[in-house]
Amino acid sequence: MRKLFRLLKIVRILLRYELDEFVSPAPAAACALGIVKAMDFENTSYLPRGERLRRALEELGPIFVKFGQALSTRRDLLPADIADELAKLQDQVPPFDSELAIAQITKALGAPPEHLFAQFDPVPIASASIAQVHFAVLKDGREVAVKVLRPGMEKLIDEDLALMRIAAGWLEKWWIDGRRLKPKEVLAEFDRVLHDELDLLREAANGSQLRRNFAGSELLVVPEMMWDYCTSSVIVMEWMRGIPISQREQLIAAGVDVSQLSRQGVEIFLTQVFRDGFFHADMHPGNILISVEPATFGRYIALDFGIVGMLNDYDRDYLAQNFIAFFRRDYKRVAEAHIESGWAPKETRVDELESAVRACCEPIFDRPLKDISFAQVLLRLFQTSRRFNIEIQPQLVLLQKTLFNVEGLGRQLDPQLDLWKTAKPYLENWMKQQVGWHGLLERLKTEAPRYSQMLPQLPRLLHQALENIGRPAPNEQAQLETLLAEQKRINRRLGVVIYFGGGLLAGILLVRLVTSIAHLL
Repeated sequence: MRKLFRLLKIVRILLRYELDEFVSPAPAAACALGIVKAMDFENTSYLPRGERLRRALEELGPIFVKFGQALSTRRDLLPADIADELAKLQDQVPPFDSELAIAQITKALGAPPEHLFAQFDPVPIASASIAQVHFAVLKDGREVAVKVLRPGMEKLIDEDLALMRIAAGWLEKWWIDGRRLKPKEVLAEFDRVLHDELDLLREAANGSQLRRNFAGSELLVVPEMMWDYCTSSVIVMEWMRGIPISQREQLIAAGVDVSQLSRQGVEIFLTQVFRDGFFHADMHPGNILISVEPATFGRYIALDFGIVGMLNDYDRDYLAQNFIAFFRRDYKRVAEAHIESGWAPKETRVDELESAVRACCEPIFDRPLKDISFAQVLLRLFQTSRRFNIEIQPQLVLLQKTLFNVEGLGRQLDPQLDLWKTAKPYLENWMKQQVGWHGLLERLKTEAPRYSQMLPQLPRLLHQALENIGRPAPNEQAQLETLLAEQKRINRRLGVVIYFGGGLLAGILLVRLVTSIAHLL
């Protein structure tokens, strides 16, 4: 029943903000929509369409807000008025009551803000779908950001996910591409990510890991976590000053080289994915600042670590091979890699898949971002994957989402950026490090602690191995003993047969011998 009420509420909000204008319903459906809309007395038709869409997503809840955030990074796919409004979802979602935030801080940290901080601003300086941020000063004078989880988020998210599970089940059962696209598995990954984001202590740990990965970096700055003030519903981190990456004109006025910045963004993304296998997976403009402080001028500042992605060695190696093959236009290798990995069925013909991939990718090489229609590329890739029954990989959904965001940011900063030429040298260098002497030495360093424990044991282990040569294993010993017992039993029977048979034969020979002697006499 609750699912039904939530579904009806979603439909009512969509109709109240007249979002049905974004689709073209059939005449009968349009008539039904008109009747339902007539029952809602609030008139929003005077609002611009972009504002209506943004307000509807805000009212629908965090899952819909995140969808709007993802769309806001892709101005190439949206009209300007809609993209401008959706950009407000990045850090301008209506905040919740400050009294609730103060109560949350008091409960989580055991004391009210006025006792914990030398200064605390009850008015939030930023608000997003999951939490809002307040400025504060610690008693030792350090400026910090206090992030407070929105109350009631888990319940609302669970309700929406329950509806999405029903929809995923329908898609998998009735849609021809349902099983191949694995909507249930993709949704399960989305479910895990969202619930991880609701645990702010996990976010603090993610931020700490990213800060450690980029310690001493000239490209990226990550705020320090104040662990004495971090819980699952409230975290406190170093205050960071910078210009939002979406404010291109401000960056240029401050003297930042936006072309270099776009190239560095690609390098940061590739470093996280291929070097670390640990990447910030919510890279919309609201979560990225550019430092204008003298000591860190021009560096990226990462915020909001609630969503991170992780890749194992196999996934990283496979992706790197695919990327490099793409950059080299070695479409045959791309096709072979898809089949070897099991993403495409084993019976797939390499030449056919190679030809299809070439048709998708060849038109976009050696062209700047402004001249590439990624919507068309994605459509062609989708059609190709459907034709060859290529399965979606749920563990790479976050990576695909992040790559989508990175490409959108690059387009905003420098439309002339050649994404392929920027990424190719980095990936080739990374592959050389992985398969060359440098990679071997690094792996030996990683395994050194394990080897240091094994080396002193080698003489004893070698002696035991030599002693065991030819000696059967315990289970083999038992089987051998059983066989020997059976063989002994057979031998005893055979001995009896030979004994009596031999005696009988000797008796016969003895009788014949006596008979022959009697005849001679």
